[in-house]
Amino acid sequence: MRSTIAVILLSLGLISCQNLQSRSNTVSNPPARVDTAARVQPASGKISPQGHIASYADTVDRAAPAVVTVRSQRRIKAPQQFPFFDDPFLRRFFGRGGSNNDEPDQQSFNSPGAEQVESALGSGVIVRSDGHILTNHHVIDGAQQITVDLSDRRSFRAKLIGSDAPSDLAVLKIDANNLPVLSPGDSDKVRVGDVCLAIGNPLGIGETVTSGIISAKGRQTDLSDGSFEDFLQTDASINRGNSGGALINTSGELIGINSQILSPSGGNIGIGFAIPSNMAKNVMDQLIAKGKVERGQLGVSVQYINSDLASSLALKEVRGVLVNNVTSGGPADRAGVKSGDVILAMNGTPVNDVNELRNRVAATAPGTDVTLQIQRNNATQDLHVKLGSFNPKGNSAVDNSNRGAGGTPEKLGVSLEPLTPALASQLGATRGTQGLVVQSVDPAGAAADAGIQPGDIIEQINRQPVRSVDDVRSALGKSGSRPALILISRKGQTIFLPVRVK
Repeated sequence: MRSTIAVILLSLGLISCQNLQSRSNTVSNPPARVDTAARVQPASGKISPQGHIASYADTVDRAAPAVVTVRSQRRIKAPQQFPFFDDPFLRRFFGRGGSNNDEPDQQSFNSPGAEQVESALGSGVIVRSDGHILTNHHVIDGAQQITVDLSDRRSFRAKLIGSDAPSDLAVLKIDANNLPVLSPGDSDKVRVGDVCLAIGNPLGIGETVTSGIISAKGRQTDLSDGSFEDFLQTDASINRGNSGGALINTSGELIGINSQILSPSGGNIGIGFAIPSNMAKNVMDQLIAKGKVERGQLGVSVQYINSDLASSLALKEVRGVLVNNVTSGGPADRAGVKSGDVILAMNGTPVNDVNELRNRVAATAPGTDVTLQIQRNNATQDLHVKLGSFNPKGNSAVDNSNRGAGGTPEKLGVSLEPLTPALASQLGATRGTQGLVVQSVDPAGAAADAGIQPGDIIEQINRQPVRSVDDVRSALGKSGSRPALILISRKGQTIFLPVRVK
């Protein structure tokens, strides 16, 4: 199974849909191909006599003028590919045009200290008539100059108002007024199967419109910096250069900002991802108001619950997310949340997805009081947590741990040794970690089936700390007919694994 997953991951590539190139001179701006229009108002496609939608032209006419082309440039030092050209004797044979000029051709030889201009091409959406534009962070990341081309052929230098790498969003401002605007729709109301249109400038050929449907919601690709991801997936054709462009519904409302594609070749294969408009609006409003984004933090790491884990936890159904670690002194710790708790709901809304919980916490302002419904020892209770502030350089709002599988050592199919300070340091264990170190794993054993690996530290079995083989025997005896619930530490991260002892 692991080898199959590895092959799949190697064969597919996640690509930010921007067009990137390095060169030593600038490129002229190709003319946009859509006439300007007034402020966008919702509009529906034309209906044929048979009752089918025959055209979305009216919708596009109103929406397209609010989509722009974004060009960014930054100067970088050219790598020194041929250091022997620094030798004056050799340089005289490799001057420009084959002459004996002592000065090397910097474009050909990338001399030390020479600069190249790296250019990125993407798209953007006008969100306010005074010139505020929403685009992707990766389109303008590190840019020293940003240019925006409007559909009426005007070009403006743009100012960066704010950028947020965790969500891959940025806000620009140009000196213009009375611009056409795309107002955000409610992306929470988008349904799988809804028709959508993608508008942008793919591959620099000019503004283009493609159509498709919403293929899935709540997708996570782990490509963005902070992985605050809740993508809408679509089969509307998206390619490099579409980054930051609009994904709209048939009423002309903005429901997403196109961001990434999944492709083995770099071209569109019908798997594209857009940042939902509700998330984009929250980030945009904060960037415009404060120049930065503030996010709530719970201070726990959690993992998905599968049927084996549900059985180990005595859950009647597969629901909730399992807390496998609580940050010492963090908001959840102060509220009494413990490792092994199952979070069932937040503020009365059920929680069944790790990514969903993380995004909901992140979208809540720091200092907000939230109520978590948890299950502990077969009983439910409510805990009140005052959220902390997310630190991009520290822990995530809610960590997304490994989605792993998921008695005596011989029954587990492992060999164990005590955890010493030297071993703890070598294995990257956090301070205070105690348990038994897995020396080897029988490939045909129960532990291997569950995903336990050499170097893992077994901290608990069935919520009982284990420090010796006798502890392992005693703890495994409590499993009964259920899988044993084993807490392991791997490279400083903890995770629960259900193990069906053979």
